[in-house]
Amino acid sequence: MSMTKIYWAGDSTVQNNNILTYPCTGIGQVFSLYLKDGYQVENHAVNGRSTKSFLDESRLAPISERIKEGDFFFIQFGHNDEKAEDPSRYTEPFTTYIENLEKYVNAARNKNAYPVLITPLERRCFDQNGTLGAGAHTDYVCAMKHLAVQIEVPLVDLWQMSRDAMEKAGSERSKKWYMHLPAGIYTNYPTGLEDNSHLRYDGAVLYAGCIAKGLHAIGGIYSEMLLASSLKELL
Repeated sequence: MSMTKIYWAGDSTVQNNNILTYPCTGIGQVFSLYLKDGYQVENHAVNGRSTKSFLDESRLAPISERIKEGDFFFIQFGHNDEKAEDPSRYTEPFTTYIENLEKYVNAARNKNAYPVLITPLERRCFDQNGTLGAGAHTDYVCAMKHLAVQIEVPLVDLWQMSRDAMEKAGSERSKKWYMHLPAGIYTNYPTGLEDNSHLRYDGAVLYAGCIAKGLHAIGGIYSEMLLASSLKELL
Protein backbone atom coordinates (compact mmCIF):
# COMPACT_ATOMS: atom_id res chain seq x y z
CA MET A 1 0.00 0.00 0.00
CA SER A 2 1.27 3.45 -0.90
CA MET A 3 1.97 5.54 2.20
CA THR A 4 1.37 9.25 2.57
CA LYS A 5 4.21 10.72 4.59
CA ILE A 6 3.94 13.40 7.24
CA TYR A 7 7.35 15.02 7.52
CA TRP A 8 8.00 16.94 10.71
CA ALA A 9 10.64 19.57 11.45
CA GLY A 10 10.99 20.88 14.98
CA ASP A 11 12.77 20.74 18.30
CA SER A 12 12.87 18.60 21.45
CA THR A 13 9.14 18.97 22.10
CA VAL A 14 8.59 17.02 18.86
CA GLN A 15 11.59 14.70 18.50
CA ASN A 16 11.72 10.92 18.87
CA ASN A 17 13.37 9.79 22.11
CA ASN A 18 15.07 6.58 23.17
CA ILE A 19 15.86 4.86 26.45
CA LEU A 20 18.66 7.34 27.17
CA THR A 21 16.14 10.16 27.62
CA TYR A 22 13.21 8.06 28.91
CA PRO A 23 10.53 9.00 29.98
CA CYS A 24 10.86 12.11 27.79
CA THR A 25 8.51 11.80 24.80
CA GLY A 26 8.07 14.04 21.77
CA ILE A 27 4.79 14.92 20.12
CA GLY A 28 5.96 13.59 16.77
CA GLN A 29 6.83 10.32 18.48
CA VAL A 30 3.19 9.58 19.33
CA PHE A 31 1.20 11.42 16.67
CA SER A 32 0.68 8.19 14.71
CA LEU A 33 -1.79 7.16 17.44
CA TYR A 34 -4.27 9.52 15.75
CA LEU A 35 -3.63 8.46 12.15
CA LYS A 36 -5.46 6.14 9.81
CA ASP A 37 -3.66 3.35 8.02
CA GLY A 38 -1.83 4.67 4.98
CA TYR A 39 -0.17 7.60 6.77
CA GLN A 40 3.30 7.55 8.29
CA VAL A 41 5.22 10.14 10.30
CA GLU A 42 8.84 10.77 9.35
CA ASN A 43 10.08 12.82 12.26
CA HIS A 44 13.15 14.99 11.62
CA ALA A 45 12.82 17.08 14.79
CA VAL A 46 15.98 17.37 16.90
CA ASN A 47 16.60 18.61 20.41
CA GLY A 48 17.71 22.23 20.69
CA ARG A 49 17.12 23.31 17.11
CA SER A 50 15.63 26.56 15.90
CA THR A 51 14.50 27.51 12.41
CA LYS A 52 18.03 28.86 11.92
CA SER A 53 20.17 26.03 13.30
CA PHE A 54 18.02 23.38 11.60
CA LEU A 55 18.71 25.12 8.29
CA ASP A 56 22.39 25.77 9.02
CA GLU A 57 22.91 22.08 9.76
CA SER A 58 21.32 21.17 6.39
CA ARG A 59 18.51 19.26 8.11
CA LEU A 60 15.89 20.64 5.74
CA ALA A 61 17.73 19.23 2.70
CA PRO A 62 16.74 15.55 3.15
CA ILE A 63 13.11 16.55 3.66
CA SER A 64 13.20 18.66 0.50
CA GLU A 65 14.67 15.71 -1.39
CA ARG A 66 12.29 13.04 -0.07
CA ILE A 67 8.95 14.80 0.21
CA LYS A 68 6.60 14.13 -2.70
CA GLU A 69 3.29 15.32 -4.08
CA GLY A 70 0.45 14.71 -1.64
CA ASP A 71 2.67 14.42 1.44
CA PHE A 72 2.42 16.78 4.42
CA PHE A 73 5.09 18.89 6.13
CA PHE A 74 4.46 19.92 9.76
CA ILE A 75 6.66 22.87 10.77
CA GLN A 76 6.91 23.55 14.50
CA PHE A 77 9.59 25.86 15.94
CA GLY A 78 9.86 28.65 18.49
CA HIS A 79 11.42 27.40 21.74
CA ASN A 80 14.99 27.90 20.59
CA ASP A 81 14.47 30.76 18.15
CA GLU A 82 13.85 32.99 21.15
CA LYS A 83 17.25 32.33 22.80
CA ALA A 84 18.86 35.72 22.28
CA GLU A 85 21.96 34.63 24.19
CA ASP A 86 22.81 32.10 21.47
CA PRO A 87 23.45 33.65 18.03
CA SER A 88 23.65 30.20 16.42
CA ARG A 89 19.95 29.72 17.14
CA TYR A 90 18.35 33.11 17.76
CA THR A 91 16.01 34.70 15.24
CA GLU A 92 13.99 37.90 15.36
CA PRO A 93 10.29 36.94 15.34
CA PHE A 94 9.03 39.30 12.63
CA THR A 95 12.09 39.13 10.37
CA THR A 96 14.45 36.16 10.34
CA TYR A 97 12.01 33.77 12.04
CA ILE A 98 9.26 34.19 9.46
CA GLU A 99 11.79 34.38 6.63
CA ASN A 100 13.09 30.97 7.71
CA LEU A 101 9.60 29.54 8.12
CA GLU A 102 8.80 30.52 4.56
CA LYS A 103 11.78 28.45 3.38
CA TYR A 104 10.24 25.40 5.05
CA VAL A 105 6.86 26.14 3.49
CA ASN A 106 8.43 26.46 0.06
CA ALA A 107 10.22 23.12 0.47
CA ALA A 108 6.77 21.51 0.59
CA ARG A 109 5.11 23.66 -2.03
CA ASN A 110 7.92 23.09 -4.51
CA LYS A 111 6.97 19.40 -4.48
CA ASN A 112 3.18 19.93 -4.41
CA ALA A 113 3.08 18.77 -0.80
CA TYR A 114 1.03 20.37 1.97
CA PRO A 115 2.77 22.53 4.60
CA VAL A 116 1.20 23.09 8.02
CA LEU A 117 2.52 25.67 10.48
CA ILE A 118 2.21 24.69 14.15
CA THR A 119 2.72 27.33 16.84
CA PRO A 120 5.20 26.36 19.59
CA LEU A 121 4.01 24.40 22.57
CA GLU A 122 3.66 26.57 25.66
CA ARG A 123 5.96 25.94 28.57
CA ARG A 124 4.44 25.12 31.92
CA CYS A 125 4.77 28.66 33.29
CA PHE A 126 2.66 28.93 36.44
CA ASP A 127 3.54 31.57 39.03
CA GLN A 128 3.62 31.10 42.81
CA ASN A 129 -0.11 31.78 42.97
CA GLY A 130 -0.91 28.99 40.52
CA THR A 131 -1.73 31.38 37.66
CA LEU A 132 -0.46 30.61 34.19
CA GLY A 133 1.94 33.35 33.15
CA ALA A 134 2.42 35.06 29.80
CA GLY A 135 5.11 32.61 28.69
CA ALA A 136 7.96 33.39 26.33
CA HIS A 137 6.56 32.57 22.89
CA THR A 138 4.08 35.38 22.33
CA ASP A 139 5.93 37.30 19.61
CA TYR A 140 6.83 34.10 17.77
CA VAL A 141 3.23 32.92 17.87
CA CYS A 142 2.02 36.26 16.50
CA ALA A 143 4.70 36.21 13.80
CA MET A 144 3.81 32.68 12.68
CA LYS A 145 0.11 33.55 12.56
CA HIS A 146 0.88 36.64 10.51
CA LEU A 147 2.90 34.58 8.04
CA ALA A 148 0.18 31.93 7.78
CA VAL A 149 -2.32 34.55 6.69
CA GLN A 150 0.12 36.35 4.41
CA ILE A 151 1.14 33.28 2.39
CA GLU A 152 -2.07 31.26 2.95
CA VAL A 153 -0.72 28.30 4.90
CA PRO A 154 -2.93 26.24 7.26
CA LEU A 155 -2.01 26.80 10.91
CA VAL A 156 -2.64 24.79 14.07
CA ASP A 157 -2.46 26.95 17.19
CA LEU A 158 -0.87 24.48 19.60
CA TRP A 159 0.31 27.37 21.77
CA GLN A 160 -3.24 28.45 22.57
CA MET A 161 -4.56 24.91 22.95
CA SER A 162 -1.73 23.95 25.32
CA ARG A 163 -2.38 27.07 27.41
CA ASP A 164 -6.09 26.23 27.55
CA ALA A 165 -5.29 22.68 28.67
CA MET A 166 -2.93 23.87 31.41
CA GLU A 167 -5.32 26.51 32.70
CA LYS A 168 -8.06 23.90 32.90
CA ALA A 169 -5.83 21.36 34.67
CA GLY A 170 -4.08 23.77 37.00
CA SER A 171 -0.52 23.89 38.25
CA GLU A 172 -0.34 20.55 40.08
CA ARG A 173 -2.27 18.36 37.64
CA SER A 174 -0.31 19.67 34.66
CA LYS A 175 2.99 18.50 36.17
CA LYS A 176 2.27 14.93 35.01
CA TRP A 177 2.46 16.10 31.37
CA TYR A 178 5.96 17.53 31.74
CA MET A 179 9.26 16.16 32.98
CA HIS A 180 8.52 16.67 36.65
CA LEU A 181 10.14 13.53 38.05
CA PRO A 182 10.49 12.49 41.69
CA ALA A 183 13.96 11.46 42.85
CA GLY A 184 14.94 7.80 42.72
CA ILE A 185 12.33 6.50 40.25
CA TYR A 186 14.08 6.90 36.88
CA THR A 187 17.68 5.77 36.57
CA ASN A 188 18.43 8.55 34.06
CA TYR A 189 17.37 11.16 36.61
CA PRO A 190 18.37 9.82 40.06
CA THR A 191 17.96 13.20 41.77
CA GLY A 192 14.65 13.95 40.08
CA LEU A 193 13.82 16.77 37.71
CA GLU A 194 11.60 19.83 37.42
CA ASP A 195 11.42 20.53 33.69
CA ASN A 196 8.59 22.69 32.38
CA SER A 197 9.45 22.40 28.67
CA HIS A 198 9.87 18.72 27.83
CA LEU A 199 7.07 16.18 27.88
CA ARG A 200 6.32 12.78 29.32
CA TYR A 201 4.15 10.31 27.44
CA ASP A 202 0.83 11.62 28.77
CA GLY A 203 1.71 15.17 27.76
CA ALA A 204 2.92 14.16 24.32
CA VAL A 205 -0.30 12.23 23.66
CA LEU A 206 -2.41 15.13 24.95
CA TYR A 207 -0.71 17.72 22.76
CA ALA A 208 -0.59 15.43 19.73
CA GLY A 209 -4.34 15.23 20.21
CA CYS A 210 -4.53 19.01 20.22
CA ILE A 211 -2.79 19.04 16.84
CA ALA A 212 -5.21 16.40 15.57
CA LYS A 213 -8.09 18.56 16.77
CA GLY A 214 -6.62 21.54 14.95
CA LEU A 215 -6.26 19.56 11.73
CA HIS A 216 -9.86 18.39 12.01
CA ALA A 217 -10.96 22.02 12.32
CA ILE A 218 -9.05 22.89 9.13
CA GLY A 219 -10.98 20.09 7.41
CA GLY A 220 -10.57 18.48 4.01
CA ILE A 221 -7.39 16.52 3.41
CA TYR A 222 -6.05 17.65 6.79
CA SER A 223 -8.92 15.94 8.60
CA GLU A 224 -9.01 12.88 6.35
CA MET A 225 -5.76 11.53 7.84
CA LEU A 226 -7.30 11.18 11.31
CA LEU A 227 -8.93 8.14 12.87
CA ALA A 228 -12.64 8.78 13.36
CA SER A 229 -12.51 7.06 16.76
CA SER A 230 -9.77 9.44 17.95
CA LEU A 231 -11.86 12.44 16.97
CA LYS A 232 -14.71 11.31 19.23
CA GLU A 233 -12.32 11.61 22.17
CA LEU A 234 -11.09 15.04 21.10
CA LEU A 235 -14.25 16.91 20.12
